[in-house]
Amino acid sequence: MRITAEAAYVLHARPWRETSLLVEVLAENHGRLGLVARGVQGPKKQVLRAALQPLQHIRLDAVQRGELAQLVAAEALDAAPRLAGEAMLAAFYVNELVMRLAPRQDPHGDLYRIYGQTRSRLGRESLPGEGSLAWTLRRFERDLLESLGSGFDLSEDAEGGAIDPAARYRIDPEQGPRRLLSDRGRDERSNAATGSALLALAADRQPNADDLASLRLVLRSVLSHHLGGRGLKSWEMLSELGRLKRPG
Repeated sequence: MRITAEAAYVLHARPWRETSLLVEVLAENHGRLGLVARGVQGPKKQVLRAALQPLQHIRLDAVQRGELAQLVAAEALDAAPRLAGEAMLAAFYVNELVMRLAPRQDPHGDLYRIYGQTRSRLGRESLPGEGSLAWTLRRFERDLLESLGSGFDLSEDAEGGAIDPAARYRIDPEQGPRRLLSDRGRDERSNAATGSALLALAADRQPNADDLASLRLVLRSVLSHHLGGRGLKSWEMLSELGRLKRPG
């Protein structure tokens, strides 16, 4: 199959053999694709190599043969956002999630659009005083699960009842939010999301800092389920960053 003038975002690239790259992209009409880019390490291929860096938005031509496609041509469509620090780590996390959860050669037009929005938001997050990086990631996790058919209506619980803003909830990966009983242990309640946080996420309205923080672990538990119990490298890096930030 020939793929022509396909818009895509580069998720990952790594050296292969002496002069080539193995590249993962999220394409607009073909979903996640694995590409072999041959002969791109020479000095005359600098522009092409630059177009194949993670976060780059490109237009490509390729020929699909089996699991991997042969890259024929690629050009950058814009300048990738220049990220550093936590914003760069967040971008690595977003890319890793897409590579682990989105099947190859399975078109997900919504995911392509969602990724583009998140990429733009990460670019803004790297500017002083702009938004909240944690909120950008929670929105992406919500939208990724929804686009892959694993999302929930977060305005109601697994039994169909309305979410209580004052209660706490865990999210069952198969059934949705489940309210915790008031006599649950402190640890279990601290790892649950507030009802007000779930309602804010459902309405795409950024919650206050405490409610926003309560979303991280419950969404991670859902993602871990779909990842088959094998964690992400970016989670390890985020944990290490948190340890380094703690006062000694």
